[in-house]
Amino acid sequence: MVKLALYVRLEAKPGKETTLKAFLESALPLAQGEVLTPVWFALQFGPSTFGIFDAFADEAGRQAHLGGAIAAALMSKADELLAAPPTIENVDLLATKLPG
Repeated sequence: MVKLALYVRLEAKPGKETTLKAFLESALPLAQGEVLTPVWFALQFGPSTFGIFDAFADEAGRQAHLGGAIAAALMSKADELLAAPPTIENVDLLATKLPG
């Protein structure tokens, strides 16, 4: 059962919206390879506002994700793609409905 989550808000630099969107879409295989990340979504809220929402069974899973390949890849491109540093919020899940 997932109990913890992360919500990461990303604001693209002007002119980098398409590149950030493509980056997030390309991260799906990395997310699928993370055994401790059972839930992962890449989101788009508006023309330049994006996000990532992922959920975990425990704090070890959340920390593994924060130290994983997606976070490393995003931070390596942050200066190029993002108008501001990512806003990362730890979330406690109160109730969930997932397939399976």
